[in-house]
Amino acid sequence: MAGDDSKQGMESLMWGAVYGGGIIIMLGLYGVIQERIMSEPYGTEFFRASVFLVLCNRLVAIVYALGMILAKREELANKAPLWKYLVIAFSNVAATWCQYEALKYVSFPVQMLGKSFKMMPVMIWSIIISGKKYGFKDWAIALGVTWGVTQFLLTGETKAKHADKGSSVYGLLLLLCFLACDGFTSTFQEKLFKEHKTSKYNQMLYVNSGSAVVSAGSLFASGSALQAMGFCGDHPDFVMHAGTLSAAAVSGQFFIYSLVKDNGALALAATMNLRQVLSILTSYILYSHPISLLQVLGLVLVFAALFYKTYHGYAKPNQKGAKSDTSGAKPQPLGKAGDTKEDAEPVEIEMRQTQMVSASPTRRQP
Repeated sequence: MAGDDSKQGMESLMWGAVYGGGIIIMLGLYGVIQERIMSEPYGTEFFRASVFLVLCNRLVAIVYALGMILAKREELANKAPLWKYLVIAFSNVAATWCQYEALKYVSFPVQMLGKSFKMMPVMIWSIIISGKKYGFKDWAIALGVTWGVTQFLLTGETKAKHADKGSSVYGLLLLLCFLACDGFTSTFQEKLFKEHKTSKYNQMLYVNSGSAVVSAGSLFASGSALQAMGFCGDHPDFVMHAGTLSAAAVSGQFFIYSLVKDNGALALAATMNLRQVLSILTSYILYSHPISLLQVLGLVLVFAALFYKTYHGYAKPNQKGAKSDTSGAKPQPLGKAGDTKEDAEPVEIEMRQTQMVSASPTRRQP
């Protein structure tokens, strides 16, 4: 029995490393290509129709969700009222559009760090919508992250390489809109999971379908559809980049679901923190963004708070396990995080559902 447990533990660790590596590689690639598309010119032209990228990502995600529903023989019928999916779709498209648009005016590291601001909006939305309560440590960690991000934004260059001087203010406003919409999206999706018991693929299918309708409508209403198609015809390398962006997004989503299912939401949180660090370093190396000493200190504060948050999440189940052990109850396995929710990034590719998957006891077999 001990040998079987040891074998299972090594197997879980191995798959966790594979999934974690997949997340870092795929979302790292997603970040690099996203910055290339939105902040670097194709010849002498810049790509401007951000909502076209939203539509491409959603269409690929629909195909993936549909395939998984059919493979798992789940029901295709919607589990929640369609208007609720549509509400999430509107806020999701708005958040993603703001995220892409912001890259025209601020650098990728600023955009990436700006997402860490979402801790406060998500906590506030959770209090308003779900009546949640947070302890002193939660607010202290959120304050540390907010302080670090603010210090980073105020003590050095923040604008994108090819943006006009002073345009970073508009980029920061777009990031604020992203945070508000993204915080609402993640909180409302979680509420949908709890109230209607939807599967992750069912919700993924309907939310992405709604998002595709909203983004396609926006694309045609704004007159950007022909512009985007013309840009594709003029710049074949853009088509390759857009396709790779969508493929990396969906691949990253697969690895995220798998990691949460086998290793828990806390393993995802730690992986996402590491991914943020590596993505920011990669952006500085590839695109030569300037950085000041105070900005470096701001980065250190942000990631120290985030990693402490993850560590605290791991320590909590251990303490609970020790208490329950003395009373004869079976302690919760470390890393499964059945009662611990960690807010993951992802943002841009419908990853909020993964926080709910960690309760599943199923383990993937090699």
